[in-house]
Formats: sequence, structure tokens, C-alpha cells
Amino acid sequence: MITLGVFARRTRLALAYLAAGAAILPAQTPPPPAKRLPPAGLAIPAAARTELTAGAATLRGELEALARELANAGNARLAALLPDAEVFHKAVDWALRHDEFFDVKQIEVARRYLITGRERVAQLRGGRAPWLDATGLVLRGHRSKLDGSVQPYGLLVPPTLSRERPNRLQVWLLGRGDKRTELAFLAEREAGPPQIVPHDTLVLVPYGRFCNATKFAGEVDVFEAMAAVRETYRIDDDRIAVAGFSMGGASTWHLATHHPGLWAAASPGAGFAETAVYNKALAPGKPARTPWEQKLWRWYDATEYAANLSNLPLIAYSGELDPQIQSADLMEAALAREGLKLERLIGPQTAHKYHPDSRTALIARLDTLLAAGRPPAPAVEHFTTYTLRYAASRRITIMELEKSWERADVHLTTPARDRLEVTTKNVGGFTLRLERTADVTVAIDGQPVPLGQVGSSYWFAKSGGRWQFKDSSFAADRWGKNERKVPGLSGPIDDAFMEPFLFVRPTGRPLNPALGQWTAGELAHAAKMWREIFRGNVLIKDDAAVTDDDLANRNLILWGDVSSNRLITRVLATGKLPLTWNAQTLAFRGRSYAAAHHAPVLVFPNPLSSRKRYVVLNSGIDFRNEAYGTNSLQTPKLPDFAIIDLREPPGPRWPGKIADAGFFDETWK
Repeated sequence: MITLGVFARRTRLALAYLAAGAAILPAQTPPPPAKRLPPAGLAIPAAARTELTAGAATLRGELEALARELANAGNARLAALLPDAEVFHKAVDWALRHDEFFDVKQIEVARRYLITGRERVAQLRGGRAPWLDATGLVLRGHRSKLDGSVQPYGLLVPPTLSRERPNRLQVWLLGRGDKRTELAFLAEREAGPPQIVPHDTLVLVPYGRFCNATKFAGEVDVFEAMAAVRETYRIDDDRIAVAGFSMGGASTWHLATHHPGLWAAASPGAGFAETAVYNKALAPGKPARTPWEQKLWRWYDATEYAANLSNLPLIAYSGELDPQIQSADLMEAALAREGLKLERLIGPQTAHKYHPDSRTALIARLDTLLAAGRPPAPAVEHFTTYTLRYAASRRITIMELEKSWERADVHLTTPARDRLEVTTKNVGGFTLRLERTADVTVAIDGQPVPLGQVGSSYWFAKSGGRWQFKDSSFAADRWGKNERKVPGLSGPIDDAFMEPFLFVRPTGRPLNPALGQWTAGELAHAAKMWREIFRGNVLIKDDAAVTDDDLANRNLILWGDVSSNRLITRVLATGKLPLTWNAQTLAFRGRSYAAAHHAPVLVFPNPLSSRKRYVVLNSGIDFRNEAYGTNSLQTPKLPDFAIIDLREPPGPRWPGKIADAGFFDETWK
């Protein structure tokens, strides 16, 4: 259901994104990475470039006109379908703008997509969207909440699709393709179905924001695409599978173990399941890895979350001769440590592909699991996490950790219909979603906990080492005031880019020229990398243009210093951040640094917002050039804060010399 407020914001984003083309950035740009993503394309004939450029401009004009017409008419339903036409404009426009044609055959593909885009504009103008009723291979798009960008996705709609009853859904995740631009992705989706297609199942193929193994914006893209599918088709939430191969296998390991409550079945094919072994990151001769970087591998390493597969049927596929069989070997060992067994299919004498017999067996197994669906209330449910970014299974949500980045567990058993037993580790508060009557008893860590009113959600918090039942007003007071690390507000720096965000550009004079130059370079680097890795233009505003709506609805990425950026001045004036800053001194958490050549990088709850929103100082996604060549190194490189010594220039791994870095505690101290 799209409200008028959401419709208005989407329309503004649509017009802004179409009008901007590319973000306006400071002139200074750091040297390009050793590996360009996507790689440089071929030079297409001048006549073709002129023709396609004119065609893209025409389509863009028609899209802008249609967006205004729908806004004036208040037609939220059709406005929500604009991305289904915009994806064709973006595919051609970005291929032209960034020299991303890799085959002369793509020229004809681009011509065809300009025609398709204009056809869809005309159909929407006439109040129709016939592609919503199509079966077979269907190309669509959605507008991302992160940055307002349009992202494509593909569907395989079975002829048996029902409009009356909920349908099965499989999310299929793609392998790595350095040249898989939007233009290439759409053409792939038209060329044929995915490798694994269960019977009578709607299959969604997300773009995943290009080439990142569904990390950061790639992960968000999967769930945004799923939400877009739900707006058109009836989906059975108890019959959703996730599967993929190669990089898509790595994506499946991640999404299955970190979101175990969502899926009826999962099947990773090949891929990688952790960082250190796969990438040999700790091998002799490799660059040194800081303690905080190694700790932050726990964000994505599926091996650390193996216990979450206790209620999720997962079938791992590997070719017998495929080096990426390593991922299933490591996960098998990790599951064994949890007392669990990994179900495996191994293609005999097969390298990096599906063996035909294994493929047939896998499809049959997925058919069986989707037919059965998720159990409504398993007798045993377990959830493990290391970070509140991943806080929930189907019935358990961890609201508070005693120590982030250490293992936390909640284990729920139902020995009898009227009794629940819960054991915890490293957890300060959690909720349970249960159906119960007044006679149910609960014991947590062996302690009986009397329950209050009958409902569907129950809050529990530890105080003085003892568990207590709490009501919703307590939950709002303890977990709703931005004073503790909670789901959606837990750090590290990169967590700010999992929700809508805005770059805030300074307009004042910096404290010193070196700091101003470094800030401009880092802003340019962050925006450039977001476009290359995550295929969107970051939203950028001057500090004077930030609105109350921005404060309420976006994480603010503040660039500059206390002199150049008025939002930084406002934030520091609240006294909430452990930071003071003037022309002489940068004081942070009891230590002082010379302001002439130091700058802070950090994430913190936004003291100017009453909602769960961050402020970030001087950082985009913080992995750098070394991660262009491998998805396994697209992991956080900095914790909650760092002090940068500007006397060392930015390099392939760091924004400068790290003078200090670390994590805030659970109360942001």
C-alpha cells in the first residue's frame, strides 16, 4: 500500500534522479583503482553514440513528463510502476555515460530497450501495465530507498501463477560478472531462465547492485526487489527459497545464515563462506590485517552463524573438482561444531558448474521443501549473532547485546504446550513473538519469569543479572531513545549505508587547506566507489539545504569540519558526541590531537533526530581499492571510529594513517 506521503517522496526522487544524470562532485578525484569495475568498454561508432544519446534524451524527457503528470493526478499506483520503464533509460544512459559497451551487439540491445522504455511510458500514460500480467521472462525495476536510484530485476513467471492463492517464490542470486552492467543484466534476463528453477515457482533474479556478493547495498537490493514483487504478486511467506551459484553461492550462504527466519529452503552452489581462508587474508606475505578488521569479518562470515541453520533445510552443491568446494567443507565443519549435519550434493568429476544429475536431484529436493513450507512454530528455535544488524530469526529478536562482535545466542524450546524454556548468552534484552494463553510459563536461563498481559510480542530485559518481563513502554524507553546500541543503530561506520542516507557537503571555509583538500578527495572517492560498486549516484546536498525531513528520514554523512560544515557544528553543539574540535585541537575520548593534520571518522546516533538515524563524519563505505578485485574483501575496514593522521596520504586500504580506532560500548561511550 503506497501512501500519498511515500508517493510524493518517490516522485521527487524520480524527478531528481532523472534530472541529475550524475552527481555534481568536487573537482579533485583520487587516482583510479588498480582494477576498474566495470572495466573500460569499447569505443562504439560515433553515429551509434549520437543516435543512442538522442534516443536516451527523448526517453528521459518522456519519463520526466509522465512523472509530473502522475504526481499532479495523485496517481500513486501508476507512479510506483515508473521504475519499470526507467530501468531501460538507465541501462542505455549509463552505458553511454560511462563507456560500458563491451560488445557491438549491445548497440542493437540498447536501441531495443529505448523502444521498450517508450512503449512502457505510453502504456502507463494510458493507464495500463500489461507486463504485470505476463508470464515467462519479465524485466522490471524498483526505486531504492537508499539513494533514490533505479535498480533492475528479472522475473520468471510460471504459467501456473495464481492470482487467488499465495505463490511459491525462489530468489536466485547471480555469479560474479565484472561486465554485468544494467544493459548486460537485462539482456541476460531475457536470454533464458536461471539454472535452478523449482516447479510452479515464481523466480526472482535481483541485480544485487552489480558485483558485491549481496553485501551492503547488494543485500538491501534483494529485499527491496522482494518487496517490489509482493506489490504485484501474492507470495506465500512460508514457501520462499534462496539459491545461487559461485558469487551467488556466497550470497546464499550469507542470506541463509544471517536471515534464517525468512526461508523455507536454501541452496548455495560453490561460492565462499568466510573471509580469511578463502582469500588467504592472514597468509604470510599478505598485508597485515588490523584486530578490528578481523573482528568485523564476523559481519559476513557465514561460518560464524552456522547454528542458525538448525531450522533451515539447506542443500549445498559443489563440483567435485571445483576449488570452491571449500565453502561447503568449511560450513560442514562449522555445522558439526554446533551438532548439526550439512546436506550436500557433489557433482562427480565436475569443475565450476552444476552436474546434470545433481541439478535434477537439487530441483526435486527444493520442490519437496517448498511443498512442505516452513513449520509454523518449531519446538526448538535457535538464533546466533555477533551484531544487531542481524538481530532476528522468525520468533526471536535480540534487542540488546552485552558486548557487540562477540557471539550471542538465544535458544528457545517448548518442552510442553504450556511451558517455554529459553537460554541466552551475551544478551541483555530480547523479544519473542508467540501465540499463547494466560497459563504459559517461561523460564530464562533457569529463572522463572512471570508474564504480563496476553499478546503476540513479549519483551524481556536483564537487570542486576536477573531477567524480567517488560511492557511496550519500557521497550520504548530503553530501546527507543538512541542511547544504546539497538537493531538499526549499532555501528560500525558501514552500517549507516544499509538505510537511506544523504551526503552533506560543506560550504564554509575549512580549518586548514590540508583538511579541506582531504575532505574533498574522500567525498569524491566515496561517491565514485558507490557508483562503480553499487550502481547508484549518492544523494548530495549542501549543508545549508538539509531539511527536517532529511534529519528524520536519512542517515547524514557529514563531510568537512566544525568550521566548514554547519551540520557538524550543530551536531557537536549538542554535547552528545565525545568530540570537541577547533582550529588548534581535536579532542576525542580523552585524547588530544593537532587539528592541523588530524581528522575524525566516526558513526554515532544523530542527536538532531528523534528517530534511529546516524551521523557519520567523513566516510563512505570504507573498503577501498583492494576490494575491487574480490568480493571477499568487500568487508568493513574501520570500526565505530578512527582518527586519521593526514600527513600520510590516502592509499589502497586506508584514508590515511590510522592514529587511533575502536568501538564504542553498548551505550555509545
